Amino acid sequence: MRFGPIRRRRRLGGVAGARRSGEPRADTDEGAEPDPRFTFASERTFLAWSRTALALVAAGLAVTQLLPPFPGVSWGRRAIGVPLIVLGAAVAVISYVEWSRDQRALRTGRPLHHTHLPLILSLVIAAECLLAAALVIFAKGV
Repeated sequence: MRFGPIRRRRRLGGVAGARRSGEPRADTDEGAEPDPRFTFASERTFLAWSRTALALVAAGLAVTQLLPPFPGVSWGRRAIGVPLIVLGAAVAVISYVEWSRDQRALRTGRPLHHTHLPLILSLVIAAECLLAAALVIFAKGV
């Protein structure tokens, strides 16, 4: 029994089943498919922000549940932990919104927008640090 030559599916751009840059997507009418490298880079950024959001939520839960109470300040752990959890939720939502905005900009050839997420994250974490320092300094010693 003889078999014919094996035909392999052609890979486009090194990714199986990928479309060439400039071809329209089947699931959207908006613009052309960007170079996959840019799409993947944007997705990696989104995933990094998602990891940051999960770490903030985990840190907030750890502070509220595992940190020993501050002497004389019964609300101290919640004052530090709850804003971290809320910030984690906000980072998760904002990172998705920014990722989808970047994807739209890549498809339509518009410039990418400037993100304010690092500034927001830095300011809230700095405020958390100041609050934690104040709780440590002003907590009544046992």
